[in-house]
Amino acid sequence: MRTLLIDADVLAYGCSAAKETAYEWEPGYWTWHCDENEVRAAIDEELDRLMGELEGTDFKLCLTDSEENFRKSILPTYKGNRAKVKKPLVLKAIREWMINEKGAYLRPHLEGDDCMGILATWSKLKGEKVIVSIDKDMKTIPGLYCRSPEEGIVEITEAEADFHHLYQTLIGDQTDGYTGLPGCGPKKALAILNDDPSWPAVVAAYEKSGLTEADALVQARVARILRASDYDFKTKEPILWRPS
Repeated sequence: MRTLLIDADVLAYGCSAAKETAYEWEPGYWTWHCDENEVRAAIDEELDRLMGELEGTDFKLCLTDSEENFRKSILPTYKGNRAKVKKPLVLKAIREWMINEKGAYLRPHLEGDDCMGILATWSKLKGEKVIVSIDKDMKTIPGLYCRSPEEGIVEITEAEADFHHLYQTLIGDQTDGYTGLPGCGPKKALAILNDDPSWPAVVAAYEKSGLTEADALVQARVARILRASDYDFKTKEPILWRPS
């Protein structure tokens, strides 16, 4: 049994945007149009392709909660620039269709990335589980990962996943609105972690730049994609990451 854990945020957005078209009613008067049924058909076609090429026996669409993200309570600037981005016309309707008709997995205050990470590491979900996402952050989750069927499925060990988490803590993600260690790019981060892939090494780098362990912990908690061990299934609340 192989369950595909699919990034439904990307799937919904991409298919919705691709089916939008402009129509000129009269010279100089234009409006945007989109046929929701065409978007649904495009999503079903992509799901069939993924299931066939990745030999899946089941799938779970993982969506981001549209309400407040828990990371904003840790770092108010998190994804602060996303509100300015124009969203496709039928995106909201497609999300509702995914939830009501496709059984999409969504949890309060979590991102779709967190839902994939939790399910991928949850022992109660049996069989092989493959995260299917173009998001590089999913390399912070141990298990099977596929960026695209063309690139194939790779296995990420727990040590590799932990390494990537510390790496993201150092380099940050400007798109998501967290800085990491100011002035630390990929080469510097790798130089730090290749010598010592540990939390004390990350803290030392922050302190060398005049910051504190508390500053590093904020970045680490924002960078952390939740695993099953980072989630309280009873209260449906995240368990904030702490260094071991």
